[in-house]
Amino acid sequence: MAKIMYKAWRPGSEAAQIVALAEGICEDYRQQGYDLTLRQLYYQFVARDLLANNQKSYDRLGVVINQARLAGMLDWDYIVDRTRNLESLAHWNSPADILSAVASQYAVDKWRGQPHRVEVWVEKEALAGIVGQASSGQDVAWFSCRGYTSQSELWGAGQRLLKYIQAGQSVTVLHLGDHDPSGMDMTRDITDRLRLFIYTDFYRERADELDPKYEAIEAAMADRCGGRTALTVKRIALNWDQVQQYDPPPNPAKLSDSRAAKYIDEYGTESWELDALDPSVLDDLITEEIDHLRDPGAWAEREGEQATAKAQLATLTRRWDDVVALIGADDA
Repeated sequence: MAKIMYKAWRPGSEAAQIVALAEGICEDYRQQGYDLTLRQLYYQFVARDLLANNQKSYDRLGVVINQARLAGMLDWDYIVDRTRNLESLAHWNSPADILSAVASQYAVDKWRGQPHRVEVWVEKEALAGIVGQASSGQDVAWFSCRGYTSQSELWGAGQRLLKYIQAGQSVTVLHLGDHDPSGMDMTRDITDRLRLFIYTDFYRERADELDPKYEAIEAAMADRCGGRTALTVKRIALNWDQVQQYDPPPNPAKLSDSRAAKYIDEYGTESWELDALDPSVLDDLITEEIDHLRDPGAWAEREGEQATAKAQLATLTRRWDDVVALIGADDA
């Protein structure tokens, strides 16, 4: 717990109630292994009919939460900002310390030998922590697109994913985004540009034997992947059926968005943010999709390899003094 008072504050009854409710919500999620952004906390209030769904309520919540943290009423670790992080090199007190860390962190590529290779992409940096928690537990790479993905990043992804396909693994990109005009279109954009890069480069290496038509390239890639579709971009959230099932708080569709007219024709004038889904729902959605694509037999083999290597590294750590003595003796 990190409740530290920096400024005295005596909240009124309304603010005190907000603080008490925030404490309960945040502690509940902490026990589940999640922290929250301010936006996610706000949606928890809205979903419980504790706040109106408007900018004024969001701003008011932000002010109260900020004052409560400064007054030592809320744990500083409850609320996180995933868009701003200090980065630095790791440091160690001794070689034995780094060996101990390596022993605990050592991991083999558990998707080696699998028929599929999976990545999880999310529209928002603010949700990277939840997506990362669900993905890392399955040894799956994850990526925050931060809106429309840059050309450089998508080209790099195309190069990376093509290598998996060339090695015989079919690739699935699981995409999560807002249910709004741009958020819906981002899945289409990712699909189109990945296909452009991957299909073009796959054809370029086999131009003397392949028909340049899209269908011929796709068939050749599927043949390389044992008959499976080589590249799939699957939108797993936020989809219309999930909006109906979970009933997240709506927002007005952005009329200034060039894609608004088509969106409104299909879904109406409301939109929904991915942040409004409960973190456990997002975790379950990701985990279920990954489980469906994983071969449990090949997975168990990799887990066995990992356990053996971790045990060897742990033994090396415990006997580091013997290693140093051995090296010293050899040098002498």
